[in-house]
Amino acid sequence: MNIRRKIGTVLDQLNTVMAGKPDQVRDSVTCLLAGGHLLIEDMPGVGKTTLAYALARTFGLQFSRVQFTADLMPSDLSGVSVYDRGQEKFIFHPGPVFTQVLLADEINRASPKTQSALLEAMEEKQVTVEGGTRPLPKPFFVIATQNPYDQLGTYGLPESQLDRFLMCISLGYPERVAERELLIGHNRRDLLDTLPAALNADALTALQKATGQVHVAPPLLDYVQDLIAATRSGRWFLQGLSPRAGIALVRTARAQALIQGRDYVAPDDVQAILPQCIAHRLTPVGGGAGRGAVEQVRAMIDAVPLP
Repeated sequence: MNIRRKIGTVLDQLNTVMAGKPDQVRDSVTCLLAGGHLLIEDMPGVGKTTLAYALARTFGLQFSRVQFTADLMPSDLSGVSVYDRGQEKFIFHPGPVFTQVLLADEINRASPKTQSALLEAMEEKQVTVEGGTRPLPKPFFVIATQNPYDQLGTYGLPESQLDRFLMCISLGYPERVAERELLIGHNRRDLLDTLPAALNADALTALQKATGQVHVAPPLLDYVQDLIAATRSGRWFLQGLSPRAGIALVRTARAQALIQGRDYVAPDDVQAILPQCIAHRLTPVGGGAGRGAVEQVRAMIDAVPLP
């Protein structure tokens, strides 16, 4: 099965579960192919958790879910050592972070201390517990959901945490036809129990390797640098993108090109993923975030000349 057919099979299967959300499904697969972590920000009940389950099942990956709450402790994620009388020594019991896909559900309901426990795992693909460093399974992919900041019991994610997420998307309300299916009893969660694995971890690793081989021409890199420079100009945002964010942008554009069936990155690929890739890292001039940042990114795209 060639690359394009594999990706098409994945997209088709995910779209049967997430009806009426082809753009969000494509962005989620793009994020996974680029080897990054995904943040889904929206109100409760629109399918954030369902999408996370569907991604894990479709790619044939081990899955763990953690419900983030105010009393969740870092050790609840990483695990603890417990003394075993029979062996007369401490035995480490891994926490739910030791998985291939970790769903951090409602991540902004946990305290900043617990949120920061994910930083090392997301960036270094390892966890330091009780003085020892333990590698995480490969691939390792965090899908975090968060509720709008104006809801009760939420903590804003710090900039360092937001920067670890490759992409941030919003699902929004379902279209009328898709919502009608839900109302008459076609629950998408029921499909998850019978959803087959379209790929496996080795196939995903091969696709991620193919993503890294997608060609990026010098003029395209010039365009990316022009966009990065625009974020730092002070015209649209208070602070610009970091070099790490620029690297993430190129990686994501490569994955977008691969999904489109090309072996080179075009300006359309950069524009298609730019708001989802950088808006959550930026604060618009005049304050605000969320949709305001997305609108500013789109205004910036219109202002920066194409190569």
